[in-house]
Amino acid sequence: MINLEQLGVHLPQGFLFENVSLQINKGDKIGLVGKNGAGKSTMMRLIAGWDNPTDGKIHKPKDCTIGFLTQDIKIDSSKSVFEYLNLSNALLTKLKHDIEDTNHQLVSRTDYESESYLNLLNQLNEYNHQFNLHEGYTWEEKIVNTLKGLGFNEDEIHRELNTFSGGWKMRAELAKILVNQPDVILLDEPTNHLDIISISWLETYLQKFEGAVIVISHDRLFLDNVTKRTLEISLGKVLDFPFPYTKYKQVREEELDRLEGAKKQQEKDIKHTEELINKFRAKKNKAAFAQSLIKKLEKTEIIEVDKVGVAKMKIAFPLSVQPGKWVLEMHDMGKTFGDKVLFKNINLTVGRGEKIALLGPNGVGKSTLLKRIMNQLEGDGIVNLGHNAQITYFAQDQAESLDKMKTIYETVDDVATGEIRRDLRSVLGAFLFTGEDVDKKVGVLSGGERTRLALCQLLLSPSNVLILDEPTNHLDIQSKEVLKEALKNYEGTFIVVSHDREFLEGLTNRIWDIEDKTLKIHHFGVQEFLKRKMYHDMSEEKVKHAEITVQVQKEVETPKLSFEEAKELKRKKNQLNNLVKRVEDAINAHEVLLEKMDEEIALLDYTNEEQSNKLLAEYSKVKAELDQLMMDWEKATEELMELED
Repeated sequence: MINLEQLGVHLPQGFLFENVSLQINKGDKIGLVGKNGAGKSTMMRLIAGWDNPTDGKIHKPKDCTIGFLTQDIKIDSSKSVFEYLNLSNALLTKLKHDIEDTNHQLVSRTDYESESYLNLLNQLNEYNHQFNLHEGYTWEEKIVNTLKGLGFNEDEIHRELNTFSGGWKMRAELAKILVNQPDVILLDEPTNHLDIISISWLETYLQKFEGAVIVISHDRLFLDNVTKRTLEISLGKVLDFPFPYTKYKQVREEELDRLEGAKKQQEKDIKHTEELINKFRAKKNKAAFAQSLIKKLEKTEIIEVDKVGVAKMKIAFPLSVQPGKWVLEMHDMGKTFGDKVLFKNINLTVGRGEKIALLGPNGVGKSTLLKRIMNQLEGDGIVNLGHNAQITYFAQDQAESLDKMKTIYETVDDVATGEIRRDLRSVLGAFLFTGEDVDKKVGVLSGGERTRLALCQLLLSPSNVLILDEPTNHLDIQSKEVLKEALKNYEGTFIVVSHDREFLEGLTNRIWDIEDKTLKIHHFGVQEFLKRKMYHDMSEEKVKHAEITVQVQKEVETPKLSFEEAKELKRKKNQLNNLVKRVEDAINAHEVLLEKMDEEIALLDYTNEEQSNKLLAEYSKVKAELDQLMMDWEKATEELMELED
């Protein structure tokens, strides 16, 4: 589909990359990776045709269409979100106009038997055929479904685009790309402004998409679920691996280890050769031999090893003091903005040692709840802190509070205490601040760099309760691993908002979910939570579809059954009705038991490992039984519906 031939980009400091030749085929799902500044976004711009290479060519079919989502989208439109998308397909817009114009002419004319009138009818048929061929009659439905998949609700779809934040404008732009179904989709950090539900929806969409996809992302799970091929830009070259990210990473590390060994051996060989040259070059009978060694040395291709990331580190959040059995309580917590209620009547206690993920779609009030806990926003209810509870809060705009006149090193040195002070440069390296970078002033850093520095500063600040709002934004995969490991080893309590499933999985022991204006608590992992969410949404669609189907079927005459057939049908119905009733009773009993156990877990002291492990194991057992009962109920209900039909 697309061929890159000897591609090169030259900058004042040298080649960004050169002699790049590769092919992108229909159906390819590619992850584009490399260090910051390696040229990933530049490569995307070249493929999109936004920039021209210094050397080489890009060959694309004439009719090849490309959709490119960049990180720096600028949309200035007073159109509604729906209208912005509706007018984005020039062909369908023209065909729609042609159909309306032709219909108007046909209605206003009276020369029904004239040749020109018949020509208009033929023209209208052709327009309708083309409109249908390009899926024009399902176009508006496709727009609405895509916008909903990316998190827009019914009201927001018809709001002016200019009233949305940059993150929501990015979603609208992504939706525009998806509904137009280009041959190639280029996505530069598409998950940055998506919530955890929308990311799952986008994954499913891209998996089914028949064209080529190239993705730059710091979301490991997203790359693993979407891509099957990885391109790495390293030392001015593009390396091609036929694997998704995790498998590529494993293969690449093994390759780098081999290269490192070969490089050491080569350095020994070069040193030995140089010693021989110095030894023999002055001797007449050995001068020719020395010259041959010199020529051999000049032809030697030096092995380069691109050391990816930093050394494995063990970084831990320092615990200030041991708090009491509970660290904070919320009483009748609520928040409204005008007539809009975000949440209300939240009453719960957070125990010492709890690890909580606060999840839910964008806009439900996650950040607002954290700000209410920190008393940064007024609202209903109160928050009480427990004995010795010391909260450290990382807000989404935390970077703005950094002192712009201090250097990067001074910023972390001010807060670090204890043994970790000896390894400050290594800690900074884990967050991509290396070498002379640490002497830069905070004021010259980009927004992403400041966010990383603020998180690094947080990592070194003693506390016993952490509240983290989107800490993984702007972090690369390795920095997220460092942060996750530090949180897993943290002895205190934390509440974290993040849409990175890989980061959250295995990190928390409960989930807070803001839904229906209240806070629901779950005691399973992120993957299980998402599976249930997606299943719930699908079930609602099934119910709607079933209601429509039943209405249609009522209009169809039911065929007559014989006496024996009717008797057997009644027996089966009674059998299934009894089964459904028994299973429903069992489900109710299990749900009551789980609610009681939820209350016990809410007051659980996680420092008593034997007691907490026993209760959580029992909870998992009851939950597994409930899951099986739900599956039995669904199966029996479907069989009963089939008999009713």
